[in-house]
Amino acid sequence: MRDEAMTQDEMKKAVAEAALSKIEDGWVVGVGTGSTANYFIDALAGMKNRIDGAVASSEASAERLRKHGIEVLDLNSAGPLPIYVDGADEATTHLHLTKGGGGALTREKIVAAASETFVCVVDDTKIANYLGNFPLPVEVIPMARSHVARALSNLGGNPELREGFVTDNGNVILDVHNLRIMNPVELESEIDHIAGVVTNGLFARRPADVMLIGSEKGVRELHHH
Repeated sequence: MRDEAMTQDEMKKAVAEAALSKIEDGWVVGVGTGSTANYFIDALAGMKNRIDGAVASSEASAERLRKHGIEVLDLNSAGPLPIYVDGADEATTHLHLTKGGGGALTREKIVAAASETFVCVVDDTKIANYLGNFPLPVEVIPMARSHVARALSNLGGNPELREGFVTDNGNVILDVHNLRIMNPVELESEIDHIAGVVTNGLFARRPADVMLIGSEKGVRELHHH
């Protein structure tokens, strides 16, 4: 198993480094959260003097950026971003994604929405024919937890509270198991309309614009049409 884990880490590292070629001098870079995003932050440190700073989608990423000496800006003061780079927990070749395994889905969705180009960096173990094998995270206002869980059950899912976890926004997460998501754009809207839902981990209405996929054969690139 150790060799296999290492190759996956190497693929994540290669795909994170490949994303650097999408960044131009003087840009403020939107940065995601998670293991592949961490490799991207580490790689970004090598060109920190050429960028004007970064906007982070989580406190954890902001801390990692600062440790590398990269200035972290507030999205409100940074304005629209030219690029956002982040990983995914599951992805299709239509560039629809499931995100939020790390719990930063709301801020990730905000930064993605504020960015001109969303570059998703994944290794090929994350590519699926349809979404739903990875449980779908839904960020929920605490008082609405039971109401939202019932509504998600009515959609055919099996929601479970993520125990002992609070988001950076002070909310809870329900991880929805057993969904076979054939229409991610519709389901994303449907879940977002449940009262008490902050957002859900489907990135389909605003999919990735570019996906870089790392494999043992190298990095390939897909574009959203």
